[in-house]
Amino acid sequence: MIIDNLKSSARYEHMNPYFKKAFDYLKSLDFSKIEVGKVILDGENLIFNVSDSTLKTEENAKLEVHDKYIDIQMPVSKVEGFGWLHRSDLKQESAPFNTEKDIQFFEDKAQTYFDLQPGSFAIFFPDDAHAPCIGNGTIRKIVVKVKVA
Repeated sequence: MIIDNLKSSARYEHMNPYFKKAFDYLKSLDFSKIEVGKVILDGENLIFNVSDSTLKTEENAKLEVHDKYIDIQMPVSKVEGFGWLHRSDLKQESAPFNTEKDIQFFEDKAQTYFDLQPGSFAIFFPDDAHAPCIGNGTIRKIVVKVKVA
């Protein structure tokens, strides 16, 4: 997992062949005017989702993992809380892995919790179990799905 500000994204662009394109696109957006929707920037390699999500308590936030995609998550409208646990520490599956949606949920509780301000991002790799959308109310956020290279 990586937590940083969009201003510092260049230091991570070498980590995946699609990261530079992802961060360049994020930097080109006017976050005050961003609309809900999906943008497919590079086929199945790079997909941007802007959504309005209902935030949850830490107790109700489920940890999730992915195999084929890395998540870059960015709050747009307000602070968003996240939980994290290393994938190898997961013990309680909620359901089997859904290969079509590239996701699996777990009942385990996060080990670490943190908040992201708008303008900051978190990168979650396949080993990072993460519980997004922690807080009160609703949030507009961006989730970039980056194909594992």
